[in-house]
This record gives sequence, C-alpha cells and structure tokens, in this order.
Amino acid sequence: MTFATMLSTMAEGMWKTFLIFSLTLVGSLPLGMIVALLRKSKFKVVRGIISGYISIMRGTPLMLQLLVWYFGPYYLFGLNIGGWRFPAIILGFVLNYAAYFAEIYRGGIESIPVGQYEAAEVLGYTKTQTFMRIILPQVIKIIMPSVTNEVITLVKDTSLAFTLAYQEVFSLAKQIAASQTSFMPFVIAGVFYFVANYIVEIVMNRIEKSMDYYK
Repeated sequence: MTFATMLSTMAEGMWKTFLIFSLTLVGSLPLGMIVALLRKSKFKVVRGIISGYISIMRGTPLMLQLLVWYFGPYYLFGLNIGGWRFPAIILGFVLNYAAYFAEIYRGGIESIPVGQYEAAEVLGYTKTQTFMRIILPQVIKIIMPSVTNEVITLVKDTSLAFTLAYQEVFSLAKQIAASQTSFMPFVIAGVFYFVANYIVEIVMNRIEKSMDYYK
C-alpha cells in the first residue's frame, strides 16, 4: 500500500475524529455552564446530585464510561444496540467533558469579586442581566487558558473511540499498521493529531487575545 493510498484510506477516519471533536464541544460547552450553575443552586438536593455527577465523571476513566453507555442499554434493558455506537460515543464524551468544563466555569465565576454583583444590583440590573452582561464576559476571559487545555486534551481523547470499534483515525491506523506491517499509519495519525492541536492552539490564542480589552 502506497503512502497516498494509506492517506486516502485514513481520511475517512480523520473526518470521523473531527466529527467526535466538534459534536463534543457543541454539546459539552453549554452543558458545562448549566451544570456549573446547578452546582451553585440554593437547593441542597440539586447540589448533591450535580456534585455526584461531576465526581463520577471525573473519577472514572472515559474509556470505562464509553463502555457503560454503549453496553448498558443491552445488559440493563435488553435493548438492541446495533445503531447505538456513535450516539453512545458522543453521549459519553459530552457528559464527561461537561463535568470538566463545569468545574472550570465554576472556578471562573467564583473568582469574580462579590462587589461586582452588589454594584450591578445598585444599578438596577437583574440577576440574569448581571450574569450575562457583567460576570460572564469576565469569566470567559479568565477561564480561556483552562478551556484551551481541555480542548487540546479532547483532540487526543477522541482516540478512545477505538474502545467501541469506531473507525476513527487511530483505529484505522492500528488496522492498517497490522495488515501492512508498517509503522507509517502511526506516523500519519501522529501528524494529524499534532496539526489538529496546533490549529486549536492558534484559534484559542486568537480568541484570548481578542478579549484583552477586559483587562
């Protein structure tokens, strides 16, 4: 198998990896904010449930969570999981990363001085207006480095989809390397992850610089 053929064969896997990455971000970033706000709820029961969820997601391996989400419906309810592989992967990634983003958001929110909330109240802002117009812009600026680190980790973690035999770039690299007894597929996969993370770093750095006016 030539290099061009190898690259062409792995292109579909690269697209599937990008799909996992994109859908995870789209789902976990807003969900993480919801979880962070619920984590600060006035209701003790809600705080307890959310704290338990975060602890489980952060305290167990993502690989194990993917296996649970995929095989759980079959073992628990006897459901057919034939077409459940990709949804299980996205669900597992989104719920896992939402827990991490939630803690990042919470740290950013709690770093804002209480005086800003009080000043907004004096000015007649509602709680929602205070959060959306005053608190959230500052929080986003504060948490950008931490969010960048998580996004970079996500690029690499997409390889864990191989656990459920999903044909992303890492799985294809392993298969082609085994069938062709060649190390080149791993090199191609490594370059793909490196370039993807390099692009993520550039994009996130530009976003962070665009927020310098919050200093």
